[in-house]
Amino acid sequence: MTQTPRSFSHIGLSVPDLDAAVEFYSGVMGFYVLMQPSPVVEDDSPIGMMCTDVFGPGWHSLRIAHLSTANGIGIELFEFNGNHAPDDNFAYRRHGTFHFAIQDPDVEGLLAKIVAAGGKQRMPIREYFPGQKPYRMVYVEDPFGNIFELYSHSYELTYSAGAYS
Repeated sequence: MTQTPRSFSHIGLSVPDLDAAVEFYSGVMGFYVLMQPSPVVEDDSPIGMMCTDVFGPGWHSLRIAHLSTANGIGIELFEFNGNHAPDDNFAYRRHGTFHFAIQDPDVEGLLAKIVAAGGKQRMPIREYFPGQKPYRMVYVEDPFGNIFELYSHSYELTYSAGAYS
């Protein structure tokens, strides 16, 4: 039985400064702000109980904002009470999410904006098909330590062409 693929809804990112993160992701990345930074507290409200279901008791409070990419993928930003940076923000051998990817045909231009805003370039820009197709990628880091990839072309175009052959 063939199953239809599901669509990707959103990703949640933990940041140390929600206001700065909203500014970065809206100003530099161009994402739409759907919901401005808002406080949530541990209480018996529907959102308070939902967060307790997710985080367990004792989370106390957080701030949250919702953004969207041009193609409707949500970016949910969290500033947790008592947050702290991990010892290793690129623990790629640890099971779980270690990056996400953003597509922009001007990889070089967006990379320059990210670095100018306090982000980091983690590698040189690489081509998947040097001399054949203009498919490029680079790993970057936002100013808050979240790692993501920039792609010049869609995931489908890049990998359906056999990027590793």
